[in-house]
Amino acid sequence: MSNKSILLNIALLLLAAIIFGLWPMLDLAAARHFFGAGAFAGNGNGERALRRFFYFAPLIVPVAMTLLWAAAKLGYAPPARFIPTGRSMIFVWLSLALAPGLFVNSLLKEHSGRPRPVHVKEFGGPSSFRPWYSFDGDCRNNCSFVSGEVAASTWLIAPASLAPEPYRTPLMAGALVFAAMTAYLRMAFGGHFLSDVIMAMLLTLLALQVLYRWMIAPRVRAG
Repeated sequence: MSNKSILLNIALLLLAAIIFGLWPMLDLAAARHFFGAGAFAGNGNGERALRRFFYFAPLIVPVAMTLLWAAAKLGYAPPARFIPTGRSMIFVWLSLALAPGLFVNSLLKEHSGRPRPVHVKEFGGPSSFRPWYSFDGDCRNNCSFVSGEVAASTWLIAPASLAPEPYRTPLMAGALVFAAMTAYLRMAFGGHFLSDVIMAMLLTLLALQVLYRWMIAPRVRAG
């Protein structure tokens, strides 16, 4: 995760903020693709089961890595190249706590005030639509901006970035696909607008890139 990738991510984040700020109706237009017959498309049993999978999968990964690290410390060691280091474990848990945890769920979602698509008048709800930058909506907690589940799925890039090559690149790509699938499903449920999921991904990526440059990259170069 180079300085160029960080600058690119910042540029994409600013671009998304400007586009959805100047044309907030894009959010409503995207949400309409999932709305029909008075309801959002993602309300079946299959979709609910998928949501549970996408919700819990990012929580299983750090626990599994911790168990692997602890097993190695106790002498039950798998092949050495697959054992996470203590520094890697700090990075994994710290990035999870700070990016999807503190920044997204505790700060943005609890204070943005943005109603979810399923709650706005355009889709049969009681609330007025608010653009991403307007924090004066009538949502009181666990609001639409930004998506916590998409942030958690995007966070999977953190453990993927620690994998040895040739596994690192496909695992990171897989994490991005997983995040995109989570985003699609959350929009299908009427749980988030397009700007919520895009900016959740970009904000989480930016946090991961900064932490990686601070905690992991110096050790990689030294090695």
